[in-house]
Amino acid sequence: MAEVNTLARPYAKAAFEAAQAAKTLEQWSESLATLSAVTQQEKVLELISNPSLTASQKAQVIQGVCGEETKVISTLITTLAENRRLELCPGIAALFEEFKAELEKSVEVQVTSAFELTADQEKSLTEKLTTKLGRDVKLVTSVDNSIIGGVIIRTNDMVIDGSVTGKLAKLAEAMYS
Repeated sequence: MAEVNTLARPYAKAAFEAAQAAKTLEQWSESLATLSAVTQQEKVLELISNPSLTASQKAQVIQGVCGEETKVISTLITTLAENRRLELCPGIAALFEEFKAELEKSVEVQVTSAFELTADQEKSLTEKLTTKLGRDVKLVTSVDNSIIGGVIIRTNDMVIDGSVTGKLAKLAEAMYS
């Protein structure tokens, strides 16, 4: 993963700067998401690794599959094909979204709970996290019955484990150390 990010970062940064300069962040974001989804398909991965196709042919096929959605990033697709880096597209898209979120002072927070959160609980949690993180928060919720109760909150490099399972694990660790 670290190697993919290392290789993808210069492309993502250049794409972000180009999108920012042209004031087309949303278009680039959507186009990169489409490109990422397409390049993760099994048949497209086979195409990318096919040594009998030229870089130009690979770029044309990918642009054809993606359609008009990726017209804004056609130069990026061509550059990636020429440098044999098309497999980096998902990493580039993810890093682009991180740069975009940083610029917009927003963050996506993944909340895993034992039970479905109510609208009031989501609103309260969003407000508290917005205050704590100093950013606009977008919650992505999921349910995992195995945590018994409470919630686990994840964003970038922060994890808050308020689950019953997590507390029991900490208690067990304290007892045995």
